[in-house]
Amino acid sequence: MIDLKPACRTMRAVLDGVSDAQLTLPTPCEKFGVGDLVDHVVGFTGAFTAVARGEAAAAPVAEPDASHLAADWRSTLPGRLGELGAAWDDPAAWEGAADAGVGLELPRALWGRIALTELVVHGWDLARATGQPFDVPEPTLRVCFDHVSTFMDGAPVEGLWGPPVEVARDAPLLHRLLGATGRRP
Repeated sequence: MIDLKPACRTMRAVLDGVSDAQLTLPTPCEKFGVGDLVDHVVGFTGAFTAVARGEAAAAPVAEPDASHLAADWRSTLPGRLGELGAAWDDPAAWEGAADAGVGLELPRALWGRIALTELVVHGWDLARATGQPFDVPEPTLRVCFDHVSTFMDGAPVEGLWGPPVEVARDAPLLHRLLGATGRRP
C-alpha cells in the first residue's frame, strides 16, 4: 500500500494558488495548459477513486479541456482529492484489476501508482506554470520515482508521459523523476 494523502495535500495546496487569470497559461506538460490540467485532475480523481473503491468508472475519461471545468471546481475538487487519498487507504483497493475509464484493465495496485504519479508530476506542472513552490515528502517522491523507473522503456498507458530528459544522476530526486517523465526541472 502507498499513502496517496501527502500528494493529494500538495496538489490541493497548488490548486488553491491557481488564479482564474492563470488558467490559460502553458505548462511543462506540453499538450495542456493550466486549465486543461485542472480539468484532468477533476477527471482522474473521480476515475482513480472509483478504481480504489472497486466501482466502475463513471464514463470514459475525456481529453482534458479547460472548457469542461465546472463553475464550482474550486469548492468541489479539494473534497475529491481527500476522497481519493482516503479510498487508497483501504488494503482492498490494491487487490484485483480494474479499468480506470481508459479502456485498459490493469492491476489496481498499478492504477494506485499511476494515480500517485499523476498527482506528483501534474502537481509540479501546475506549480511550475503558476510560479508556486512544490513540496512533496521524500518517501512519496521515492515511491513515485521507483514506479516511473520500472517503465523507462514504455509507460503502462501510451502517452502517459513524454520522452525522458537527461538529468544528472546526483540531481535531487524530484528532478530525476521529472526528467524521467519528460520534464525539464
